[in-house]
This record gives sequence, structure tokens and C-alpha cells, in this order.
Amino acid sequence: MSEIVQMTLALLAGMVLGAMFFGGLWWAVQKGLASTRPALWFLGSLLLRTGMVLAGFYFVSGGDWKRLLACLCGFVAARLIITRLTAMPMSKEISHAP
Repeated sequence: MSEIVQMTLALLAGMVLGAMFFGGLWWAVQKGLASTRPALWFLGSLLLRTGMVLAGFYFVSGGDWKRLLACLCGFVAARLIITRLTAMPMSKEISHAP
């Protein structure tokens, strides 16, 4: 497989990993805020998401630092996209307390 195809696939895999990580974070925060045991949601989510991403980076890189870097770039790109998609709209009126 050509190197450009490998880098593209690693970038896409990083975006999928990032979407799962940050989407899972958003989901866990929503569930945790409504739960009577939020610490379980946050800790369980952290362990699951981190383990998933570390395993994904390990398998995608295959020992090649360039693929690992491409995967990391995809992960960061997914973070930017997820952050924009889940941002709360800002109010147009800003009230100042006296």
C-alpha cells in the first residue's frame, strides 16, 4: 500500500477515534449531570475512552511514527469538530451586574 494511502487511512482512523472519545465525553457529561452517581459515569467513561484511544493509536501506528502522527492529527481535528458541534450558543445580550 502506498504511503499516501496509509497516511490518509491513519488520519481518518484518528478522526474516528477522536469522534468516539470526545463524543463519549459529551455523552458521559450529559448522563453524569442527570445521575445520582456522577463519579461512576465520569470514571467509567474516562477509563473506557482512554483505553479505546490508546489501543487504537497502537494498532493504527503499527510502530511507524508517521502513521501515529497522522492519527494524532485526525484525533485533534475531530476534537475541533466535536467542540464546534456541541458548543452552546452565546446569548446576544450581555447583562452586567451593577
